[in-house]
Amino acid sequence: MTTAEPRPDLRPPGLNADEKTTLLTFLDYLRESVLAKAAGVPEPAVRTAGVPSGTSLLLLLKHLTAVELNWFVWAYEGADRAQWDDEGGVSDDDTASGLADAYRAAVARANEVALACTDLDRPGARSLRETPPPSMRWVLVHMIEETARHAGHADILREQIDGSVGR
Repeated sequence: MTTAEPRPDLRPPGLNADEKTTLLTFLDYLRESVLAKAAGVPEPAVRTAGVPSGTSLLLLLKHLTAVELNWFVWAYEGADRAQWDDEGGVSDDDTASGLADAYRAAVARANEVALACTDLDRPGARSLRETPPPSMRWVLVHMIEETARHAGHADILREQIDGSVGR
């Protein structure tokens, strides 16, 4: 698996950037925020649930990896889904660096799919829901919402672990 390098410039897009650039830039900012919250957290804190539902920083990385692949690669592009599992929890073999690398690779693959799309209105191959396949615009907006929600969870978990706040 290859690891995508983080985007060096995480400033917001220009005020007059095209729609796809704007959506991907905000999504990439949120993705990097999640990675930053998980970075440097020692074992076992990085895998310890901070809430009764069992959510940990590693679980968020694993979940977001699957969500990226599910929406962009499986649902939109139509590729085979047998490569990832969104239902599995964090195993003893999972490491922070391994899950961060897997997330970066999923993000790189998702961005390839999004960048190859020439029409944000075009529906994808299938849907993860009981609806017709969504457009790339819908997938991008949904992923901004999904990643932002989990970035907020990561903020809270990290603050509980070591008091770190901010990006």
